[in-house]
Amino acid sequence: MSIEILQTHYGFTRMPFGRDLAPNMLCPTGGHQEATARIGWCINQSALGVITGEVGSGKTVATRAAAGTLDASRHTTIYLGNPAVGTRGLYSTIVTALGGVPRFHKASLIPQAVSLLTAEKTERGKQVVLLVDEAHLLENSQLEELRLLTNADMDSRTLFACLLIGQPTLRQRIKLGQFAALEQRIALRFAMPPMTGTETGTYIAHHLNLAGRTDTLFSDDATALIHQVSRGLPRAVNNLAIQALISAAAEQKSIVDESSARAAATEITSD
Repeated sequence: MSIEILQTHYGFTRMPFGRDLAPNMLCPTGGHQEATARIGWCINQSALGVITGEVGSGKTVATRAAAGTLDASRHTTIYLGNPAVGTRGLYSTIVTALGGVPRFHKASLIPQAVSLLTAEKTERGKQVVLLVDEAHLLENSQLEELRLLTNADMDSRTLFACLLIGQPTLRQRIKLGQFAALEQRIALRFAMPPMTGTETGTYIAHHLNLAGRTDTLFSDDATALIHQVSRGLPRAVNNLAIQALISAAAEQKSIVDESSARAAATEITSD
């Protein structure tokens, strides 16, 4: 079923449950609000933070929402979405983002990165915020390099704020003895909680509202089933809700009922 047919059937002004939402359009669930507040504090303190959560829990969304509110004249945000670049790639990303041309040899690349981080802070008066997504994939050597970077000025000041965003295995790895020095530097630890049943209902209604539907479109039974199957994880709720809308439209229903939600659950879980 095409997007145009779906939008026409439900009278949507835009497709709901999309990912291209501005920070001020995100649904303010309890977990999201708490994560955003804590991340904001971490950035303000130029500290090292670890944000973890299951796949689709909204950890990256919350982090980028917090970063999206920063004043560009006072902050420089560096986003590393794929950490599978090795230690040299880590430094190269920082150097390139700060306007430099990465030096070839790592021995000179490291002081180059430190110098640019220092200049950004002392000469331009801007705070660097390094966001490392999928951080559970970081190599041990990369975690150690990040610790060394946060300690580059012998604790007299912190050159940048750093947020490691990843799956729960990230927290487990950092607790290993070999990362004791890194763990001691972590000022923020936050695990994204799933949405409650009530929050899932609010979340669905919020996205429908953004699409131009302020009335009740999902029955209570449908919402409850979606929450149960998704376990309150936003990305899973999005997928199930869209599939339920398609199922209901295919049967010319004006309301997404439990049978449509169940059909959606069967469709997705059977993949």
